[in-house]
Amino acid sequence: MNYKENYEKWLNSSALSEKDKAELKGITDNDKEIEERFYRELEFGTAGMRGILGIGTNRMNIYNVRRASKGVADYVNSRGADAARAGVLIGYDTRNFSREFAEETAKVLAYEGVHVYLFPIVHSVPEVSFGIRELKCAAGVMITASHNPKEYNGYKVYGPDGGQLPPDAADVVIKSIDSYDVFDDVKFISLDEAAQKGLLTIPGKELDEKFIETV
Repeated sequence: MNYKENYEKWLNSSALSEKDKAELKGITDNDKEIEERFYRELEFGTAGMRGILGIGTNRMNIYNVRRASKGVADYVNSRGADAARAGVLIGYDTRNFSREFAEETAKVLAYEGVHVYLFPIVHSVPEVSFGIRELKCAAGVMITASHNPKEYNGYKVYGPDGGQLPPDAADVVIKSIDSYDVFDDVKFISLDEAAQKGLLTIPGKELDEKFIETV
């Protein structure tokens, strides 16, 4: 698909909210902006995924976050039922949409049967790394764009050691992401349903205190 076809696909998708469609309709006469948003897919690498916030294949938004989360779920589930039970710790910073992206990540992982630990408020990257090891999680996700400008946000994935995913593990995530349609192949449940199924845990202040004590 070329960028114009991708634009039309997104604009006409029933998966998009009216607000998101309005954003795309607002650039109908701006071919350069359409091309920039849709000429490629946002890349996922060993450092995760990072990009400018907005609607499009080459932008950070809930749709690309959901698809990346489907890839993370595949990585965890590929390591067996114990890994799915061990779960994924999800943290986020004060960037625009960070909380929303964290919740969308949790909803997709829970749909795929992966237990999720979702921090209730913003946390630092070091505590997420610490928490993965302390809770003995199979992986972790941090929503942050690090040093990039305010127009950006990002999606970082960590292994069970609290460090960045090694290339072979990242390849599993990337292969899965590339095999899925951003709308048709990604499913999710509500946080309430995840909690009812025992797939959602909200870490308490005990983890914060342990982190501070350790530091």
